[in-house]
Amino acid sequence: MSRIGRMPINVPSGVTVTIDNNVVTVKGPKGTLIKEFNKDISINLENGSISITRPSDNKDHRALHGLTRALLANMVTGVTEGFEKTLEINGVGYRAIKNGNKIDFTLGYSHPVNVEETDGITFDVPAPNKIIVKGIDKQMVGQIAAQIRELRPPEPYKGKGIKYATEVIRRKEGKTGKGKKK
Repeated sequence: MSRIGRMPINVPSGVTVTIDNNVVTVKGPKGTLIKEFNKDISINLENGSISITRPSDNKDHRALHGLTRALLANMVTGVTEGFEKTLEINGVGYRAIKNGNKIDFTLGYSHPVNVEETDGITFDVPAPNKIIVKGIDKQMVGQIAAQIRELRPPEPYKGKGIKYATEVIRRKEGKTGKGKKK
């Protein structure tokens, strides 16, 4: 039995969960998430907790068991607390400015780079070198944060670029110039 899959998901007060033919709708104070799950996995709501069961110990069913439970737990957490990723910008002249519902980046290119907010994803720029991506869908928050990081990934020599706040950049030593050939 999957250690993750067999754990029940407690539904907090203020959150409503409806299950209709493996289409799960989770409504909470921050919004609504809808996701369709595999028909093989059964999802049950009893006494304020969601339980997931699988029909057999087939390899595919075992994988889907834990995945389904993790996705449902993320949906419940998203509509109650939400998710956020923090990005940091390092480099001389590199900065971000929030302009309405978009962010204008100056990243050393010959042109400015703009990223707009999408459905359910919001940006917060508390400092010119710090960006916070917020939303209720964990996958979308991670995807948008990865797209922003991809605009100027951190380089290993000087550490310039956009990185996650928790990310550690392994630095490389530059040219040393020793050992000239005669």
